[in-house]
Amino acid sequence: MTDGKRLHLPIHLRWGDLDAFNHVNNTSMLKLLEEARVRAFWKPGPGEDAPETAVLASGIDQGVLTLIARQEIEYFAPVPYQRHPLEVQMWFGKIGGSSVEVCYEVYNDPSHDERVLYARSTAVLVLVDARTVRPTRVSDDMREVWEPYVGEPITYAHRR
Repeated sequence: MTDGKRLHLPIHLRWGDLDAFNHVNNTSMLKLLEEARVRAFWKPGPGEDAPETAVLASGIDQGVLTLIARQEIEYFAPVPYQRHPLEVQMWFGKIGGSSVEVCYEVYNDPSHDERVLYARSTAVLVLVDARTVRPTRVSDDMREVWEPYVGEPITYAHRR
């Protein structure tokens, strides 16, 4: 396995992402990762830009859905509200027959002198047929576009 390229996606915080402790709530972090995932993998609309990895057609009428089979997250520092976007770095830990392991690292904006790693996460997405909800294979086209982004999967430090 090669240490593949990473996608670097800016994701802005919303005031509503904060909780009573004045930092991004843990459930909001998962929504921010979802936003990064959609921007990274779903085909853009007319006039929109997207990375080369954005090859999935969105919508139930497109025939293929993506379902989250598992998600894990490890937090390293609280995320305060900030006007600069977070930088979500993404890559694939594995591309299987009908599933992909998406890895994430969430940092402060690259314009800061000191980089802060806020969280790491892994999500296993399964491609399913929209009609039958049964797994369907990762297409050769998807695999070709995604394989350059395969790197080492995340190893979690605090697993028991």
